[in-house]
Amino acid sequence: MAKNVAIIGAGASGLISLKCCLDEGLQPTCFERTEDIGGLWRFKEEVEEGRASIYKSVITNTCKEMSCFSDFPMPDDFPNFLHNSKLLEYFRIFAQKFDLLKYIQFQTTVRNVKKHDNFSSTGKWDVITERNGKEESATFDAVMVCSGHHVLSNMPLNSFPGIERFKGQYFHSRQYKNPEGFEGKRILVIGSGNSGSDIAVELCKKADQVFMSTRHGSWVMGRISCHGYPWDMVFQTRFINMLRNTLPLKIVKWMMETLMNRWFDHENYGLVPENKYLMKEPVLNDDLPSRILYGAIKVKTTVKELTETSAIFEDGSIEDVDVIVFATGAVYTTLREHHEGKHRDEECKKN
Repeated sequence: MAKNVAIIGAGASGLISLKCCLDEGLQPTCFERTEDIGGLWRFKEEVEEGRASIYKSVITNTCKEMSCFSDFPMPDDFPNFLHNSKLLEYFRIFAQKFDLLKYIQFQTTVRNVKKHDNFSSTGKWDVITERNGKEESATFDAVMVCSGHHVLSNMPLNSFPGIERFKGQYFHSRQYKNPEGFEGKRILVIGSGNSGSDIAVELCKKADQVFMSTRHGSWVMGRISCHGYPWDMVFQTRFINMLRNTLPLKIVKWMMETLMNRWFDHENYGLVPENKYLMKEPVLNDDLPSRILYGAIKVKTTVKELTETSAIFEDGSIEDVDVIVFATGAVYTTLREHHEGKHRDEECKKN
């Protein structure tokens, strides 16, 4: 008799896990708390508790050749870098091709996963789910947690003295959807990662001025690399990885810094990473340097203090600010915290 497997979540990881279980002759059941597949990549106009949220303009940072499932290439007519709606379309094609939907129980929330009474001898797990207000329990031979980790917002308000007296609007980037309504505003984006950079670039087209505060800096690359090829097809190769693993660290550091500064000198833009030799994932943004170059975005140091209407930075400069966007990432949580949500987003938004 085939072993049965519980899969929590029907996003990218959940879908491929479902197919792999079927390929191995296992009997999978996927529990998805929402009404559809796609997880993080299914854009919704409203932020939903307990679910990852993206802004409308999100585009993949890895090309389709490097992002597709290994046994299911993306259609030839798909662009190299995909808008979130296009990636969701790919997931739908994938799910239909391998007839995965019949194994998914939608609008079913996993409330708890615990060891079965005879776990020591069988290794089985009890999975407690809720659907339409009714709880059910089932026993599985294995559980795969595919629920992601971009659900709870990291909102380090204690690191920003004066936030309690700031009279403007502030919210976490998870709450951001599009630039409408920010016309004529002076906006401070805290964080220079992928989300912070995307949001700063998008807002500067509507806002009066955008400031981007960076504590540690970031290496920034464009999606287009040598001879017009996608960046990851050029730099994520076996040969490049072999060089990283065999060359002396000093040479690898020099190569990395030279590579990162080939497009523009990060020092001239105030973006040199604090620890520039850490092999961190770079920020992928095609427009950020040009927006900085003509002043639509001004790079600032760490926020030292906030007043009722302005931000004071570590370098002593002061800027009037109407809106603050905290692009400060997510909190990694346990499965229980992930589904309960702890209503943390209530403190992440202030109108």
